[in-house]
Amino acid sequence: MLLQRIFAAVLLLVCAGLALMAWPYQAAFSYEPVGPRAFPLLMLGLMSLALVYMLIRPQPTKHTEEEPALDRDTLIKIGVCVALLIVFAGTFEPLGFILSSMLIGIPMARLYGGRWLPSVVIVSLMAIGLYLLFDKVMDVPLPLGLLAVLEN
Repeated sequence: MLLQRIFAAVLLLVCAGLALMAWPYQAAFSYEPVGPRAFPLLMLGLMSLALVYMLIRPQPTKHTEEEPALDRDTLIKIGVCVALLIVFAGTFEPLGFILSSMLIGIPMARLYGGRWLPSVVIVSLMAIGLYLLFDKVMDVPLPLGLLAVLEN
């Protein structure tokens, strides 16, 4: 119980520090009404509320037998997920949203038990669909990268 409260307190301090860093941020241009500062501040605010609850709740979190154990296999999956997300961040602009999403989504689906054909089809359709949703419907520009030759 004490370790959970210490964790929550330390993470709450980290959230406060990040909020102080995000507060003065002003972008040179803005394509949305609230600006780029609103999203990180909203996420930090919600996270802070949850951490305050963790600090003041009367009883510790109880784990049940249904929850997966934090064993070697689970830790390896978490590590692979983090590595895939780092690769996604590095390939997002050079390859573009669609290709980098496919490059990361297919191994992620396989990691969690997806079969090859459904993983490839569903991830490809989702990458294209999300690109169209963000770029065309919501007017949030996403990079096309190598597929920029297909535009227009």
